[in-house]
Amino acid sequence: MGNSFQISAVAEKEDWANERIDAAIHEIQRIEKLLTTFNDESETALINKNAGIEPVAISEETFNIIERSIRISTITQGAFDISYGSVDKRLWNFDTNMKSLPDKETAKKMVKLINYRNIILDKEKTTVFLKEKGMRIGFGGIGKGYAAEKAKQVMKEMGAESGVVNASGDMTAWGYQPNGEAWTIGIANPNAKQEIFSYMNITNLAVATSGNYEKYIMVNGKKYSHTIDPRTGLPVRGIKSVTIISANAEIADAMATPVMIMGIRAGLDLINQMNDIEAIIIDDDDKIYKSNNIHFN
Repeated sequence: MGNSFQISAVAEKEDWANERIDAAIHEIQRIEKLLTTFNDESETALINKNAGIEPVAISEETFNIIERSIRISTITQGAFDISYGSVDKRLWNFDTNMKSLPDKETAKKMVKLINYRNIILDKEKTTVFLKEKGMRIGFGGIGKGYAAEKAKQVMKEMGAESGVVNASGDMTAWGYQPNGEAWTIGIANPNAKQEIFSYMNITNLAVATSGNYEKYIMVNGKKYSHTIDPRTGLPVRGIKSVTIISANAEIADAMATPVMIMGIRAGLDLINQMNDIEAIIIDDDDKIYKSNNIHFN
């Protein structure tokens, strides 16, 4: 998935714990084969290959992920969109060679294929059809959260009452540490990613963070995040990081980026209207904003 996973289980016997961890690893590998764009035989690749040509019959599992993704796109008014894979890679290449931004017209033209409304689902036949040639879907904004959630479910079904699945910083934790305390989760400092900005104690919750500190470019002394607004084709500015706290890792993963794209006011307004989900936002001036049910000591 292009991400590293760290998996922990609390148990009296190491062999017992390792069996549960191995099962979680196999589950993550299974999901990767299903969703990856790096394997021509994956369902995602087949959907993309047949864009503008014909519907593709897929598994119910992949169909349901796409259906949930479209629902999130609707809720976020397109700030979350799995058809982001349609963007031409020449538009954005976040490495040291990129020294200037594309003009607004070029950016807008090159993201014209990004449109979740053109992902056509047939529930009876379990098919997906991308209406426009050149369209591509990808699960980079939701896949690792889904994999973390499924890995946790597998471990719990096998009797692991406590554990953590960490998908490159997006994590889900359940139960308690061996000392009986809740899990302590650190949120990265957006100004120094190796340092911790804040800690929180959680159990039976998931935490996901989207920020501009992992991948970005500097143009004329300004930092531009790798997070692209699918509606404009231009990078998001004004927010350094968004942390989402939810009972479900898939939801936490999927909501972090769109809140960053929507901006502080609209993003928090959306979160405050949803159940069982909270957000912490740090803006470019290091000011902290939070949803209604977050309370700092």
